[in-house]
This record gives sequence, structure tokens and C-alpha cells, in this order.
Amino acid sequence: MTTKQPVRVAVTGAAGQIGYSLLFRIAAGDMLGKDQPVILQLLEITPALKALNGVVMELRDCAFPLLADIVTSDDPMVAFKDADYALLVGAMPRKAGMERGDLLGANGGIFKPQGEALNAVASRDVKVLVVGNPANTNALIAQQNAPDLKPEQFTAMVRLDHNRAISQLAEKTGQPVTAIKNVTIWGNHSSTQYPDLSQATVNGEKALGLVEREWYEQTYIPTVAKRGAAIIEARGASSAASAASAAIDHMRDWALGTPEGEWVSMGVPSDGSYGVPEGLIYGFPVRCQGGKYEIVQGLDISQFSRAKMDATAQELIEERDEVRKLGLVK
Repeated sequence: MTTKQPVRVAVTGAAGQIGYSLLFRIAAGDMLGKDQPVILQLLEITPALKALNGVVMELRDCAFPLLADIVTSDDPMVAFKDADYALLVGAMPRKAGMERGDLLGANGGIFKPQGEALNAVASRDVKVLVVGNPANTNALIAQQNAPDLKPEQFTAMVRLDHNRAISQLAEKTGQPVTAIKNVTIWGNHSSTQYPDLSQATVNGEKALGLVEREWYEQTYIPTVAKRGAAIIEARGASSAASAASAAIDHMRDWALGTPEGEWVSMGVPSDGSYGVPEGLIYGFPVRCQGGKYEIVQGLDISQFSRAKMDATAQELIEERDEVRKLGLVK
């Protein structure tokens, strides 16, 4: 039997598609380990509380040994109280005819108050992952409105892109996903992201030696970058189970560590590494240990990579400037 004290895991948008795919796996121990009890603190908008109650009924009906308690609320001050982990999933999706500025403004109305609430009531060591899109800039908004927390406590999810990048390479080379190491997603969780294979290996061999350069540039990069749109086209709804799985992976590695000699991709505040403007929430290769992450240093950056990395940084600069004009960040 476990003797660990329960930790508090807050999830927003908890009755939504991603939330529904996420909560049962957290309760089963997939995120923080099979010996770590959890208290789920679930936030929803008021009209969705009835649906959330149905999700809670199902969670209880699973009789998960690790699920110590469940709290539900439409108030972030309740849902984030003493939270050790916060997964910010609920966001305003882009609608037809919406300009990027409209989308950023609408999400500012969600992530500014959530940042303020985390600042006020969450654990001082809370680990925050923003899943709701545009994730990088939503993370920046939340972070900038939580001045009493450390900037590095706020991260954005590029792990779904990272997992897609692994899977596409595995399929191309006819190898299992476990053979693929050290893929990197640089930049924004958007179509400007840069899935980089320059350091990646397949069974210890350099990945770029196993695939044609033309395939890499013309097929692989756009396939990974635009996979979300392809899924919407195929199933009529956006990625849910795969996004939830990536959120579990991101938090598990951050909390429990990455394997020796390997890295993963996380959207984290830039410290100026690789010439990325300081403060942007940008996808980097990171290693995690002891509940902390650090950006992998000293990687060679080709001219091709540099151009891709700069293009996605430029998009993030434009998004930051847009939300700055709206008064959402400093």
C-alpha cells in the first residue's frame, strides 16, 4: 500500500473532450506514478457543471485506488487552491472568420484570471501546463499574471507535436517508436513549429542518414506541423485522446524525470538559449530531473534550422505584441 500523501491536480475544461480522456489516466496513476494518490480539482464553466458531475460519477464508479478525492467548481480560486499541478485545458477555440487577435483576446479573458488565481491560491511550487490553444501565448498570459510564482513554473504543450514527430519517423523507417530518440520541436505549437531531426537517432543511427532530405523537408515537417488539421478533417473534431496522452507525458517527465541521455520537447520560457528572445514561451529540447527541467545546450544549429527557428520565434513575438497591446502581459 502507498504511504505517500495525496497531491492536488487541478484540471480546467474538465468536462471537455480532452478532459474526459485525461482524468481517468491521471486517476489511474499514469501521470505521477502508481504509488502517488491524487486529489482531482476540476474547473468548468457554469453551464458545463452538470456534464462535469456526470464525469465525476464515472470517475467514482472506477473505484481508482489512487483517487483520494474530487473537488468541482466554476471558481478558479476553489479549483486551484493548494494545487501542486495545474493542467489548463479549457480555452476558446478558433471559430470561422476569427482573426488571430480576436482569438488571443478571447483567451486572454480566460488565462489572465486563471494566472491571477494560481498566483493567489496555488502551491508555491505548482507546475503549470497550458494545453488550450494558442498554448504558448496563453501560457505567457497566465505566467505574466502570476508575479509571485517563478516564470519557469509555466509551460506550454508541444509534446503532442513531439509524439507525432516520433510516430511519423517510426512509420517511415519501419521501426518501433521506442527506437527513436532525441527528436526536437522548436517554437510555437502552430504550423510554424520546427520538427527537427538533426540530432535524432533511430536505434542509435542518425535519423537523417536513414531518410531522404526531400522527404524530410517537403513531407515530414509539414505532416507533423499540420497533423491537427488533418485529424479535424478526418474525424470532424480536434485531437482529444492524443492531446490528453501528450499532457500526461509532459507532466510525468517533468515530475519524474527523463531517461538518462535523452530529451523531450517542452514549451518553456526562453532564457536566451539558441538566440530565442528571452521570455517567449518556446519549444526547446529539455532534460528533466528532480522535478526541474533544463534546456539542452550546445546543439549544432544549421542554417536550415536557424531559419525555421527564427520564423516560429517571429510568430510568437507577434502574438506577444498583440496580447501586450490588449494589456494582458507586460
